[in-house]
Amino acid sequence: MTDESRVEWREWGADAFDAAARRGTPVLLWLTATWCDDCHEMAVETFGDPRVAANVNDGFVPVRVDVDRHPRVRERYNMGGFPSTVFTTPSGELLTGATYLGPTGLRQALDGVRETWDAKGESAGRIPRALADDPTPVGPVDERIEEHLAGQLEAQWDAEFAGWGTDAKFPLPRTVEFALKRDQFRATRTLDAVERNLRDEDGGLFRYAGARDWSDPHREKLLTTNAALLRAYANGYLYTGEESYRDVADGVAAFLRDRLWSGFAFGGSVDPTGDRRDLTAYADGNALAADALLTLFAYTDDDDARESAEGALEYLRSDLVDEDGRIVHFVDGDETGERDLLADAAAVAGAFATSAQVLGDGADLARRVADRALDVLGDGSAFLDGPETGPGLLDRPLRPIDDTVALANALCDLAALTGEDDYRERAREAVGAFAGAADRMGPQVAGYGGVAARLTRDPLVVAVGDSPGSDLHRAALRVADHEKVVVPDADDAPEGTAHLRGRDRQPAETPAELMRRVAATAEE
Repeated sequence: MTDESRVEWREWGADAFDAAARRGTPVLLWLTATWCDDCHEMAVETFGDPRVAANVNDGFVPVRVDVDRHPRVRERYNMGGFPSTVFTTPSGELLTGATYLGPTGLRQALDGVRETWDAKGESAGRIPRALADDPTPVGPVDERIEEHLAGQLEAQWDAEFAGWGTDAKFPLPRTVEFALKRDQFRATRTLDAVERNLRDEDGGLFRYAGARDWSDPHREKLLTTNAALLRAYANGYLYTGEESYRDVADGVAAFLRDRLWSGFAFGGSVDPTGDRRDLTAYADGNALAADALLTLFAYTDDDDARESAEGALEYLRSDLVDEDGRIVHFVDGDETGERDLLADAAAVAGAFATSAQVLGDGADLARRVADRALDVLGDGSAFLDGPETGPGLLDRPLRPIDDTVALANALCDLAALTGEDDYRERAREAVGAFAGAADRMGPQVAGYGGVAARLTRDPLVVAVGDSPGSDLHRAALRVADHEKVVVPDADDAPEGTAHLRGRDRQPAETPAELMRRVAATAEE
């Protein structure tokens, strides 16, 4: 971000908090992103004000944080959007915070924080509830989780404008995928609304709409959003055969290649003007993109999608994942991101598990990544978002449900690919860590219901005795169930045959026969 402010910003790190402790002053954290228009405006209009800058420099230790490069800081200090303007004690405990502040608003906030600090000092700080280290709401993983969340698809449905909720509309790609299998009408209406309202002329999709009717689109285009939606549209095509959904998926894939490909990996975002691109190659984003592109290739034989996915996977393999399965969030010259983040491990394990199903290669790396995550991030039945180390509140435990769902899905895939049921049992434990609160969950976390469903019924695993690319293998990939697992070159399937492992061991020798057997078991 171009810095037109006069604030003497420090980098995130222990040195900044140590300086605040020595000076006896609070810390001003400013959470920003390359793609955030309001952040650029606040940098100029607010921090460019000489009086504001002087007040900040004199009475605070100012720290600017790129939330894409520091996702654990983002999750602990996010005030509900970006920019986030956050005041903390020198130990990192929260004093107060807001999102965008103009010059007058920030001057008032600075004065209020100084008064509080002078009166109470460190005792004014607090630990957010999510970081209080309370036990997760453990419960049984049973059919009621899927049933409840399927019911929420209807209960919180916006019948007038599509999507879920009555305020700003987010695309919710994982919710759409959950609904495609259980409530196809609402899933497809939401895909249609996203296409009409959030699709840019270059094929990319905007992050969200500011209004219930999908108007006021926030026009930044993030790799993570586009990758997740690419997969959702590909799965929409799988379930319905509607060419319009394939067209959107193809358009997103072209956007990724044309606007975010750096020559060796996918960058992170394009800002609302289209002029600024962050070409930093993040581990989770590249893994999500590879997974989505392989999904599109599996259903369409699109070689461009396959080649793009292979490029991202190769970068992950060669530059971001080491021999022990440890992942670094990004590498940019001499700067490297954090290691052992749950979001990275879940996405990378999932992407290479998908590669194993589609291309026949990747299970070993997926296993290494998953094994390390289980070892380093396992916290009882749940998972931590990263190592409990670092300045500020980074040493406080955070157990995010979305990343837990993603890793649990990857573990379910690995169990089928490797035959090791321990992965499935560990996934069950992780899902069970939140099951006690399942009856309070809404459609925004419907993906939790999807992985719970995978764990409460016999998995749909298609064992194929042929190598990837055969007619039987391609037919198996196109079984209309995005929660299935396809195992090519399976030891338990004779060459030239395929069967449904644990359901129907009668071998199918043609794609048509395989589809008949899938349909027959679905009716049972």
